[in-house]
Amino acid sequence: MKCLLLFCVSLAVLSAADKKLPIDETSNDLLDISVSAPLDKDQIKQELGSDLSADIVVIRLTARPVSDKPVQLSLDDFLLISGKDGQRSEPFAPGQLAGSDSLAVSPGGMRRGGLGDHPNRPSIGFGGIGIGGGGVGNSGATPTPDVKVEESRDDKENPLLAALNAKILPEKEITEPTSGLLFFQIVGKVKPKDLELHYKGPAGKMALRFKPEK
Repeated sequence: MKCLLLFCVSLAVLSAADKKLPIDETSNDLLDISVSAPLDKDQIKQELGSDLSADIVVIRLTARPVSDKPVQLSLDDFLLISGKDGQRSEPFAPGQLAGSDSLAVSPGGMRRGGLGDHPNRPSIGFGGIGIGGGGVGNSGATPTPDVKVEESRDDKENPLLAALNAKILPEKEITEPTSGLLFFQIVGKVKPKDLELHYKGPAGKMALRFKPEK
């Protein structure tokens, strides 16, 4: 009986291991999603005319409705996960990468601008309390009455921002195949085979992985 039980458990484990995510493309009754391999440094420069941080993973995604029903696309529909260490990253908006928008919290808070000022989605700090991506700090600190929130925008033309706006996956309702770039932050060296892209949007839930490098 013990041997039979161990055999059954082994079969279950092997069966679960065989249920791998599809590579490069996945679909359901409403939407088909396909992705490119992550762009290398030269490809990124060719697309944008500029380099990005080494921690930025750039992929080209194509979304294709497979029914007559339109599908709303949003950056928040996607999540990139590193199977190597569990890092999870949502896509950056163009202003976060190019640093055109900034939000300053003073005094005693933090100042945000472009990518270098925050690892993922923006966060706001008030006297040790982080709201958003920054987490929660020392809740015992009380913000001073003269805390000021200042929002500023660089009105000068930013070539990188213009390129990002032109190339990023558009956020809109689609009725035909639509392609664009997505920008994620994964810290450290990671191989395509370690990455999973998850979709959770109006068309349901899907996930895929990337083709291993040759």
